[in-house]
Order: sequence, then structure tokens, then C-alpha cells
Amino acid sequence: MALRACERGCGRVLCSAIVIAAANGSHYYMLTCLASFGAESHADITVPEEDDSRMRIWPGRPYPLGATWDGEGVNFALFSENATAVELCLFDEPDATREAHRIQIEECTDHVWHVYLPEVRPGRHYGYRIHGPYEPEAGHRFNPAKLLLDPYAKAIAGTIDWSDALYGYRMGDPKADLSLNEDDDARYIPKCVVIDQAFTWGGDQLLRTPWDRTVIYELHVNGFTARHPDIPKNLRGTYAGLATPAVIEHLQNLGVTAVELLPVHHFIRDKYLVDRGLTNYWGYNSIGFFAPETHYATTSVRAQHVWEFKTMVKALHSAGIEVILDVVYNHTGEGNHLGPTLSFRGIDNASYYRLVSDQPRYYLDYTGCGNTLNVRHPRVLQLIMDSLRYWVLEMHVDGFRFDLASTLARELHDVDRLSAFFDIIHQDPVLSQVKLIAEPWDLGEGGYQVGNFPAGWAEWNGRYRDTIRRYWKGDGGQVAELAYRLSGSNDLYEGSGRRPHASINFVTAHDGFTLQDLVSYHQKRNEANGEGNRDGTDDNLSWNCGVDGPTAKPSIVALRERQKRNMLATLLLSQGVPMICGGDEMGRTQRGNNNAYCQDNEISWVDWNLSKPQQALLAFTKSLIALRQQHPVFRRRRFFQGRRIRGAEVKDISWLRPDGKEMTDEDWAKGYVRCLGVRLAGHAIEEKDSKGRPVLDDTFLMLLNAHHEPRPFTLPAHKRGVRWQPVLDTAISPGYEKPVTLMKGGFQYDLEARSLAVLRLRQKS
Repeated sequence: MALRACERGCGRVLCSAIVIAAANGSHYYMLTCLASFGAESHADITVPEEDDSRMRIWPGRPYPLGATWDGEGVNFALFSENATAVELCLFDEPDATREAHRIQIEECTDHVWHVYLPEVRPGRHYGYRIHGPYEPEAGHRFNPAKLLLDPYAKAIAGTIDWSDALYGYRMGDPKADLSLNEDDDARYIPKCVVIDQAFTWGGDQLLRTPWDRTVIYELHVNGFTARHPDIPKNLRGTYAGLATPAVIEHLQNLGVTAVELLPVHHFIRDKYLVDRGLTNYWGYNSIGFFAPETHYATTSVRAQHVWEFKTMVKALHSAGIEVILDVVYNHTGEGNHLGPTLSFRGIDNASYYRLVSDQPRYYLDYTGCGNTLNVRHPRVLQLIMDSLRYWVLEMHVDGFRFDLASTLARELHDVDRLSAFFDIIHQDPVLSQVKLIAEPWDLGEGGYQVGNFPAGWAEWNGRYRDTIRRYWKGDGGQVAELAYRLSGSNDLYEGSGRRPHASINFVTAHDGFTLQDLVSYHQKRNEANGEGNRDGTDDNLSWNCGVDGPTAKPSIVALRERQKRNMLATLLLSQGVPMICGGDEMGRTQRGNNNAYCQDNEISWVDWNLSKPQQALLAFTKSLIALRQQHPVFRRRRFFQGRRIRGAEVKDISWLRPDGKEMTDEDWAKGYVRCLGVRLAGHAIEEKDSKGRPVLDDTFLMLLNAHHEPRPFTLPAHKRGVRWQPVLDTAISPGYEKPVTLMKGGFQYDLEARSLAVLRLRQKS
């Protein structure tokens, strides 16, 4: 990437040309001057120079919150209910050690402090100093020596340079956080940036892919692109890298319809990790809910990362791929009462955080991260809703996955599905129409809420994950639970009026073993995290297939490959919405680390140098997604009825024993049963397409055997002339498929140990 003066006449605005190699060997340029990178025209961003010598100060407006450029000047508005005075600090550069201007804000309307500066332009760096009582025992932690980030900042430049000055109290003082630290911290903290939101979206809009067509792919912006050989080195690990042809072609060829990005809100790198030479790789420690993370940009010059993010979204949309953000509104990166003062704590601690009612010096912590945002306060709720709407309306994202979503629903202490948070979401004309996914648990009492979120929400189905893992590692007593999970988890979601798409099915995710490690390790290997292997769960529900860790033993390797195919086939052919953890389709390993939150290195990064078995697994996954998308019987919009529909010859779903007969209540209760079949009737879907036509499909038979021995399975025959055509068998290594033959109903199919087979019904001609 080359920074240079713009050759198209935009004056002082710097440009950068990002050279991206196309798949055909040619190159194209992503011009990233503001005009070429999305501004409506050069005229829009050719603004007069700031004249600091005649800085005029006008009252401004209390709305909208944040720093808003209107083409003539900038309005600044900040909420603080308990402050006694607010100062706006303007900086010339993000690494400036002191402000160029400190402006006393005189106007305060409804607890919003506001001022308008006609001479300020986009690109100006700023922060706030807030005056008020420093009384931690009363819940107040005001300290004007601390420069604070604007909660509504649309861009943040620079990184935290950890220093004792960032803490509101004197480190090492016997009174701990009751002491007052008056050291100025401006040189150590990032600065907010005023931006111009103009961008040439063209015809881009939210894709609104139907839930039944959705296949989600969870990925990390940096980790997914850091080692890709076809991405220019200067673009690896960035939003621009994710928009390159190499990445987009992989996603399109795989067949996924949405990427779910690990947190891209601006977040902090925790001091205790930095001190150990590690980092906050996953990003679940947000400090800026409107600002894209700067580390994923090629440059932060003039807040260019905002335009890079928008260009990434536009490129993915052009490829038919939705963008879902993993968002963290349950806590901030300021930690507990001994954490740094970076933003919310110094602006209005008692308003922004849940404090212990009889000891407001301390924070309620439902998240395990030291604090909990106070969603009971209307201004905090407004912050979250404004942030969500901003990412939809201005950044064009298609949906959100809410980290530890149960925390957001806690009114007093208990999780309340009728909480104000849900009420506001449901009535909002923008947010109610995008994809909303909950991680339905937190660390507080009663926080596990799988199945309990209201209509309009999908959920990460933790019970699906655990059941599939238990079943394929050979645990007994799983078939009844397995049947619920394969058929869309109606026991969890139907009662609240939801449909199968409420279940986001997954076997692995960013936290925990990868799919490769799930079949390779019995114990976690987290020594690299520097915590003595104590971090990360010990309840992995994994099975190493006989040897822990890497092995060259052919029988173990073959079994592991089969187990991966078993779980991928189960995932992608279950009712509900499948989510693949990025890299699982290529056998990505983290070397047994099941908590790689701090590993920004080859432990976490996807290795694109694929072996033949990895290439075969990738091809197998592509074929599964294609099978799912081609056949609506695998992605029904409504739950099964378990009966004949519209005079169909068979039930819409039938559960079968190895002898071909239907399962009985007694069969479901047998703890030793590890083999069953499920017939999905394509002529009994009872749904209509967008044109009002009945949805019809082939009938499929899925056979599952988690037993360590083969089981002959009698193919069902509801009438004469039934023929079954094998479609896939996980016991057959890719590249060694058997010749396609039709098998009569009543014949036995040789179902190998620990395998899954799919057959299609064919009528005798």
C-alpha cells in the first residue's frame, strides 16, 4: 500500500492505492482516497482548512449524540447525568501528548452536554474530560485528569499505551481505588475521530437471505486472512483482505450465505495479556460500540478504516454473502473497580454500569469480565439501540449475534424475556427486520436460557452442540435427544411461536475445540495461554479416536476423518440453521488449545496450505451444503407434524429401527441404542414457495450409526416398487465412491461402524 498525495485534485487529502491480485492473475487497484473509497464525490470531501485562530463556540444541539459533521461544522453531544462540568479536548494528532484546545461546554439539556464548533472538520481528533465527585463508595469516579473516549465515537485512532496514569486511582496505594490519581493520561489513550459518513453505496442494500436458505460461517477477520497466499501481504488480516477475490471465491464455492465476524467494535488489549506478550485476539472487550476496530484496517489515516469496513461489506454483498456481527453489549473493557478509566467509568459510572446496590463501589458481574452494562438505564438502552441502528443503516450489516445475551435481559436480577431490551428491539422498524441471534446464556445465576428467548430471535443452540458431540463419541442414551436436535428442536422453540430457524445449530465455534481437535484430543492443551492450562473448559465432550494429539497411525487418521464427516453431515442436514466454524471444512487445528482468545498467531490463523485429506474434506463439505440448498426437505420452514400430510403415503417424518420398523416408546428409552434412521418425506412438507406453489421434494432416508460395530439396516418399503439410491456414506473415503445402484425396499444396507449414510427414494419406472 502506498500513501501519496491525490492525483485527482482533492487537495490535501491523502490517498492510498491498495493493489489486489485477482484470481485470474491480473491486478486491480482499490483506490482509497476518500472520494474513491466511497465518498459521494471529491467535492464532498474537499473541505476548508480548520482555522484554529478563530475557533467559534456555538451552543449546538443535544441530538444526535456523538460528533456529527453536517457539512459546515461539527456538533458534539455527550450524556452525563451526574457530571458537574464537561470539557471537550481537541487534538491535532492521535499520539499528541496534550490537547490543542480545551473547550468548556456550557450547554446541558436533559443531561446531555452539547456544543457546536463551525471550524472543526472531519479528521479532527478529540476526547472529553469530565468533572464531578470522585466518591467510589457512592458509585462516582469522575476524574478530569483522565481523557475519555466518546461512547458514540464513529472512529477511534491509536492504541492504548498501558501506563499507571490510565487508572483513576494511585496504583499501589493502600487505599486502592479509594485514592485519587491526578496524573494526566492523554499521551497514553487513543483519540476519537470526527468522520464524514458519506460513502458511495450504489445499489447496495441488506440481502435479507431467508432463514431457511441461510448457512452461517463464523470467522475472524485477521485469522482468516493472515496466512492466505493469494492475498497481498499488506492486506492480510484486514477488512480489505476479506474483500479480495481469493476470500470471496472460497466462500462462494463453499456455498455459505453469511459470515459471522468475531467482534469488530473497537476493543482493548488487556494489560495483563500485553504484559505476558499476548493479546486480546477474539476481541470480546469492547470500548467503542460505533467504531470499527482499527487493527483490521490497512491504515487509520483520517479514520479510513470506516470506509474500508464499508467497502468490505459492499464486496461481500455483491457476492451474495450477508455480514453478521458478533457484538458485545453486556460489558466493556474497563473491567472491575480496579480497572482503568477509559470512557464510561469516567463519564458517568453510576449511570452506565450495574453497581452492587448496598456497596456501589463494586460492580455486578454477570459476564465474568468485571462489569455489566446497566441496560435498565434509558440512556444505556439508547446507546445500544443507536449503535445497532448505526451498523445497519450506515454500515449495511445484515444482523447481529449477541454475546452473553442473557445479561441484556436482566431487569433486576433474573433474566426476563419481557424486558425493556426485547420490547424496544421488537417495536423498532429497523432492528426487528434484521437477523437477531442470541448467545442464550451468561455467567450469572439462572443465566442459561437456551429455548427461552422470545419470538423474533434465533439462538445458538448449545444443546444441539452437546448432543451431537455425545452421540458421535459413542455415549449411550442419546437417541431421543438426538431426534429432537435433528428435527429442529421443536421442544425448545415451538412453544414460543418460533420456527426451526430459531435453532442456530453448531458443533464447534470460536470458543472450544476446532472440529479437527474435537476428534484428536481428550484433554485441552492450553499451556501457550500462560495460565498453567487452567483456563478453558474441561468438559469438551471430545474423543481422540484412540491417541491423544497428532498421529500417523493410518487407522486412527481414517477414523478421525470419518468422525469429522459424520459431524459435518449431521450439522448440514439437520433442520434449523447451520453454522460452520471457519476452517473446520479444511481440518483447521489449534493444536488442542480450546481457549485461544489470546493467540494472535499460527495457533489461531487458518492454514491455507491444504493436504490431500484436507482438500477432500473441503470438497465433502461443499457437496453437503449443495445437497442442503438443493433440497428443501433438509431446511423446512415449519416443524414436522409426525403424521401424514394431505394424504401423503407416509408421515412427514418417521424414526426407524435397524429392522426398518418405526421406533416405539420402548426403543427410545433403551440406553444402548446408538443406531437409528430418519425418513424425511418430500411430498409432505406442507409449505408454499414465494409464488404460493406447494413445496415438493424427494424423500430422503438418513441412517446414523454411532456404534463401534457395523449394523445392517433394513431399508423401509411402504409399498411395492420402492427403490433407494445411495447419495453419500461417510464410511467411504472421498474419491473412492461406490458405483451408484438402486436398492430395493426391504433389502439391508451395510451401515459401517461410526458412519452416516443418506439415500434418496426413487420410484420404479
